[in-house]
Amino acid sequence: MKFSSKLVENAVNEVSKLPGIGKRSALRTVLYLLKQSPSRTEQLSSALTKLRNQVNYCSVCKNISDQDICEICSNPKRDPSLVCVVENIEDVMAIENTAQFNGLYHVLGGVIAPMQGIVMDDLEIDSLLNRLKTGYVEEVVFALSSTVEADTTSFYIYKKINNNGIKVSTIARGIPVGNDLEYTDELTLGRSILARIPFEHSFNPS
Repeated sequence: MKFSSKLVENAVNEVSKLPGIGKRSALRTVLYLLKQSPSRTEQLSSALTKLRNQVNYCSVCKNISDQDICEICSNPKRDPSLVCVVENIEDVMAIENTAQFNGLYHVLGGVIAPMQGIVMDDLEIDSLLNRLKTGYVEEVVFALSSTVEADTTSFYIYKKINNNGIKVSTIARGIPVGNDLEYTDELTLGRSILARIPFEHSFNPS
């Protein structure tokens, strides 16, 4: 792809680094922005700068937040005895869209994947275990994707908290194996949460 402007080329190269955007889509986006008023592009630039510099992560659940504690964790109408463990922030949004879960969350920030260099210490597992020591949590619900890495992560955490009086469950397997939660339709995901099963029933320990 040849460009008549180095400025356009640099902008296209940067935009194309975003997930799901190729060079042609990036070019259309850049040319669209060029047609907008300077104030419009300045607003976009300002919003992105503030996002990068001012966004926080909830000190309780590790979800994105504008404050130290997110709106979900600080909501007195939520059930603090029920914690849903998810892989990423997109999963929180997906589950919230179902309107079928009234507990709190804990975002791990990924799953154990040794082949990709992701180990237990890279995730928010210790913060979860410390959170469970408070005694307020009665049930932990695993809502991770149906992958080998996610199952390994769930089982690792399960072994850490098993036999301490906390009920451990997992969402029902109405979700296709290998699918990410964020791409699962709301109805299926909502039913999977409502029909959650004891975690020990989801595997056959040797």
